[in-house]
Amino acid sequence: MNPTKLLGFIFLIFIFSSLGDAGGGSWELLLQNAGIASMHTALTHFGTLVLLDRTDIGASLLNLPDGTCRNDPLDLMLKHDCSAHSVLYDPSTNTVRPLTILTDTWCSSGQFMPDGTLLQTGGDYDGATKIRTFTPCDPSGTCDWVESSTQFLQEARWYATNQLLPEGQQIIIGGRRAFNYEFLPFSSLGLVNFTLLAATNDPEEDNLYPFVHLLPDGTLFIFANRDSIVLDYNTNTVLKTLPTIPGEPRNYPSAGSSVLLPLLSANQFLTAEILVCGGAQYGAYLNPSQQLLCSSTCGRIMVTDAAPMWSMETMPINRCMGDMIILPSQDILIINGAQQGSQGWGDASNPAFTPVLYSPYATVGFRFTTLTPGTIPRMYHSTANLLPDGRIFLAGSNPHQFYSFNVEFPTELRLEAFSPPYLNDTQSVMKPTIVAAPQQVNYGAPLTILITTPVVLTGLIEVNLVSSPFVTHSFAQGQRLLSLDSSGPVQTAANTYEITATAPLTPMIAPPSYYMLFAVNQGIPSIAAWVQLLAPI
Repeated sequence: MNPTKLLGFIFLIFIFSSLGDAGGGSWELLLQNAGIASMHTALTHFGTLVLLDRTDIGASLLNLPDGTCRNDPLDLMLKHDCSAHSVLYDPSTNTVRPLTILTDTWCSSGQFMPDGTLLQTGGDYDGATKIRTFTPCDPSGTCDWVESSTQFLQEARWYATNQLLPEGQQIIIGGRRAFNYEFLPFSSLGLVNFTLLAATNDPEEDNLYPFVHLLPDGTLFIFANRDSIVLDYNTNTVLKTLPTIPGEPRNYPSAGSSVLLPLLSANQFLTAEILVCGGAQYGAYLNPSQQLLCSSTCGRIMVTDAAPMWSMETMPINRCMGDMIILPSQDILIINGAQQGSQGWGDASNPAFTPVLYSPYATVGFRFTTLTPGTIPRMYHSTANLLPDGRIFLAGSNPHQFYSFNVEFPTELRLEAFSPPYLNDTQSVMKPTIVAAPQQVNYGAPLTILITTPVVLTGLIEVNLVSSPFVTHSFAQGQRLLSLDSSGPVQTAANTYEITATAPLTPMIAPPSYYMLFAVNQGIPSIAAWVQLLAPI
């Protein structure tokens, strides 16, 4: 055997033999007190994180700067409030900066626009029809929330879902007793009646925060309660009605979670498969004293098949209100939540401390791996976001109407990070480093990156684009991963390689926005570079 290949083979044996010793991942406490409990979290392309609570909760533990106060005669708790209800967290300095939010963002929705601006919509009370924007800036900047005083949603939206579309618009779907959808920027379609939400309503309202995924043909997969369809949103035409998923309700307040599994260039991005995991038993929300066991199942469906059917799998532990995060390795991390009860104030118990790794391409029966458990309950109103360095950022958990600390499951102000197994020290010899990458790329254009590795490469490098979603109530709105077609690696110097990938061909496959670009060496990701996929002219 060639000595170079032999050396690489020995390293691979070392890596894989050590997985069983340190394969569980690790936890770290980032900040003891962020000042607020984050109900909604989003990562900007500057690497900072926007944390957002609600305004009608009383005073937080962080004041607004320079004596700034919010005067709101409609606020149920504090008419004169000098505390922050949103912060900007900078991982590089491990600090928070208070942001000013004026109207109630309780259980609202959002997603990033193509230029990187966070569009945030709805809420409750005086925020129900509000449109807000946060234009990110360098961590040293002073960017803050802007709330429109001239444009408003056409429908009050509390517990709605946003999805960025190929045209660069966002569609905002549903909300409590809002059985319709609309667009921002505003569309000539106006307010569109949507029968799925009316049909899936029940006494628990298990159709809130519907799961919405943009399919690679430009249509939408929409799931509410236990039912789902494929929708042409331009004509409000149901193209496909899918079978009812077996088991429990899956949406708020019985929330499980959902992801669109990685879109692969290997099949020309022509297939789309959805995974839905967890949920609460029907009746758990209406009868919280029973503390019914949460769901133990996941359902998986190939939406693009001619006759799609759900394939059911059993998780290692019961879980509701968990978060599902697509990792750059193409695995799915299931984290946070509870094992009994449902979403709602004080309606759950038995925290799900143990994360689970789901490997979608493993053999059935061998797809779930339990990881190292945490110690902080992350239940109702908690969030999980992928960071550019591959860690998972964890914030929030407040199963109470107001901030409560001397109780069994207190309001949680601590920020944490979970490092998946690919960040174990034993994997460092396989970890690529991106030393050059484009900041912008056009659809269908070549995308060339330069990487270095600690050891000689022995295989191909994946080039994966991962979006930055808006995470709230167990669903990452707008989350997707694309594994790009690539050639190489071509060695240009010692342990230095050039790889050329091809950007997605159309905005239906990946809507225009900022994405994290990861180079992945046999499951071990680099730190991401940010790349903007430019909207077609």
